[in-house]
Amino acid sequence: MTMDTAIAAVVTGGASGLGEAAARALAARGVKVALFDMNAERGDRIAEEIGGVFCKVDVTSDAEVDAAFEVARAAHGQERIQINCAGIVSGAKTVSRNRETGTLSHFPLDVFERTIKVNLIGTYRCIAKSAAGMATLDRLTDGERGVIINTGSVAATDGQIGQAAYAASKAGVVGLTLPTARDLSGEGIRINTILPGIFQTPMMDSLPAKVQEALAADIPFPKRLGVGQDYAALALHIIENVYLNGESFRLDGAVRLAPR
Repeated sequence: MTMDTAIAAVVTGGASGLGEAAARALAARGVKVALFDMNAERGDRIAEEIGGVFCKVDVTSDAEVDAAFEVARAAHGQERIQINCAGIVSGAKTVSRNRETGTLSHFPLDVFERTIKVNLIGTYRCIAKSAAGMATLDRLTDGERGVIINTGSVAATDGQIGQAAYAASKAGVVGLTLPTARDLSGEGIRINTILPGIFQTPMMDSLPAKVQEALAADIPFPKRLGVGQDYAALALHIIENVYLNGESFRLDGAVRLAPR
């Protein structure tokens, strides 16, 4: 797909991290971008900076997602590009033992359910609602109507200790990639997923510098943490290369996560 001022995009989780990087890269190509996020302060500021529109939305809510797509489409028209970056991280062992008392506790199931609702069901909700709109558009070169990019994680295959919920949610995103691409093939809508490795995100920034340096040292090449521009560059290539469909791509500098 060729990107220009006639193309609209929606980026969930677009107010920070990988979503923000993707939104800025799209806007730099002339694409009209709508940001979906919970952080209204950052979202409004970034939307103003890139000439886009911000919608405060919780991807676990049907009503909020519907309302956000309505606002985005009223401002920019039906999106041909949709990128799913909205997500949360949770961490706890399946069973934990208190070292002092010996008391056992299990993973809080409400946290597990919330992680699945946001990362997996929220992604699928946005895929389905965006694709339904894309299917109404005229076809472009090769019969294409639109492209959707999801964000998984290398934890989908290399889940670490304490990552059962997060890894399961991201593995689910990988698992739905090919079936949805096949579902939507007749409509000319492509689906792909990016699996980032260890990236410099707001969550990573909260860790001590020595911890970040140690994580970077474990990456075979290049010896640094991934940055938003790395994600955005791959997203742009997926958008432009119509033959990429139904695939999940590791973006990780050849790292494989150790158990902890």
